[in-house]
Amino acid sequence: MSSRAIIRFVKKPDPATLKGIITLYRAHGWWKPADRPALLRKIIKGSHCFAVALRGGRVIGIGRAISDGASDAYIQDMAVLESERGSGAGSAILKALVKRLRKDGVNWVALIAQDNSEYFYRKSGFRTLKSAHPMISKESYV
Repeated sequence: MSSRAIIRFVKKPDPATLKGIITLYRAHGWWKPADRPALLRKIIKGSHCFAVALRGGRVIGIGRAISDGASDAYIQDMAVLESERGSGAGSAILKALVKRLRKDGVNWVALIAQDNSEYFYRKSGFRTLKSAHPMISKESYV
């Protein structure tokens, strides 16, 4: 990779950034054909923070945190373009999210590791909760 990714927090992404984020959501199966950019704007606005990794002005990775803003937070929607995996962008996004949450006074940070990503999160200081089991309502999709 030619240069390190730049991590930015966004609340109101410009059209090019929005398109890049949608590309990542689509690549991970999180974007249905009927979804519209207004949905993503609402997701971003409702998140505690939403980070994008940029290289050469192009969105190469994303991550967000949802939180009450006082004590607990969950990392969600971590994704990096397949061609950029191993570049350090994902680690930089995760580090920026956790740093921002800590700065905002949030000290309990959790996530659900999917698609064989457990090793990635372990390297960043996360651990498996032996007494917890991720659950989802039967009406939800994954």
